[in-house]
Amino acid sequence: MEDGRISAKSLAEHLGISRDCVGSIIHEDLNMRKLSAKWVPKCLNADQKRQRCQSSEQLLEFFRSDPNDFLSRLVTMDETWLYHYDPETKQQSMQWRHNGSPLPKKFRLQKSAGKFLASIFWDRDDNLLIEYLPKGQTINAEYYSSLLVQLKGILKEKRRGKVTKVVLFLHDNAPTHRALQPRRNWPT
Repeated sequence: MEDGRISAKSLAEHLGISRDCVGSIIHEDLNMRKLSAKWVPKCLNADQKRQRCQSSEQLLEFFRSDPNDFLSRLVTMDETWLYHYDPETKQQSMQWRHNGSPLPKKFRLQKSAGKFLASIFWDRDDNLLIEYLPKGQTINAEYYSSLLVQLKGILKEKRRGKVTKVVLFLHDNAPTHRALQPRRNWPT
């Protein structure tokens, strides 16, 4: 029970019994089966989960007050690291579990061979802008401000005549996003 990833063959060798006998014990006596882990991108702590729930509830309240206006004005932005690595195979992630046990989860365990940062802006209709951080550059107020200038041009082109109110811009509160220089360029 300490190692859910151990193979039936290894158990048979360790216990000195046949592979068929181990299989019978696992499946018939212990009522267990081997399941593949479900991949999840991040392991959030309780506080992070609570903050995300609170933010979602606030947005939902705003949405309920006027759904069409809310969705037509909302532009969302997020950044994510995209990694180059060889993921663990489905076979490698399988674990012995009882019937009714929750599905196992797996997280990226090995170091990445490389990574790059993507900044993505979108609205209810489409992706508006996807920008990849050039190698050797860091996200700073100047770089983020230049992204917002690009976004303004895209919004003027794509939303021509659609929206008369200001854009509701949703992004995280990273220091580069809150700096004075980018705030001057927020979409309006």
